[in-house]
Amino acid sequence: MNDTCPQCGQWRVDKAIDPAGPYAICPECGHRQRFRQLPLLVVTGARGTGKSTVCSRLMGTIEEVVLLDGDILWLPEYAPPEEGHHRFYETWLRVAKHISQGGRPVVLYGAGLGVPENLENCAQRRYLGPIHRLALTCDPGELEARLRARPQWRNSDDPSYIEAHVAFNQWFLDNANRFDPPIELLDTTDIPIKETVKRVTVWIRSKL
Repeated sequence: MNDTCPQCGQWRVDKAIDPAGPYAICPECGHRQRFRQLPLLVVTGARGTGKSTVCSRLMGTIEEVVLLDGDILWLPEYAPPEEGHHRFYETWLRVAKHISQGGRPVVLYGAGLGVPENLENCAQRRYLGPIHRLALTCDPGELEARLRARPQWRNSDDPSYIEAHVAFNQWFLDNANRFDPPIELLDTTDIPIKETVKRVTVWIRSKL
């Protein structure tokens, strides 16, 4: 579903949404375009908690959804946090909106995607249904060990990098219940990756 109105040809992201259809209503001409407003599922957490590994293990195993790793769209121009991060989140919501029109919800894996205000403040947010979030968490000591064990090219053994992601991990633990719906948590500290994959699969199917 394009942001360009099929009737008047004007480009408007800020269409009004009538949930009865649902319909996206063009602010210029009033054209009502029916679309699919499917839920978005986000598997999130700090680096080292297991997101990418779980995503790769689940590829091709859950046909009801489309699984995507958020890093595949990352570009250097998204790096400035003031504006670039917002453009990154808008881009992902636009991608999810278009994929949803095929009838399958999207499951996104990414760190910043799990912070509710990063997506809720986007113009493209209106075209998706409820957003469900599952945060993978980890004991701080184990998280540090996992980051230090990563390949050297990732520079994940830098003390400031580790400190930032340990703090981000704690943010999910401290704030999960502050949102509606709450961010659900899955502690991956002491469970093998096979069990983590199994539990994430159960969570995904419970949200469909």
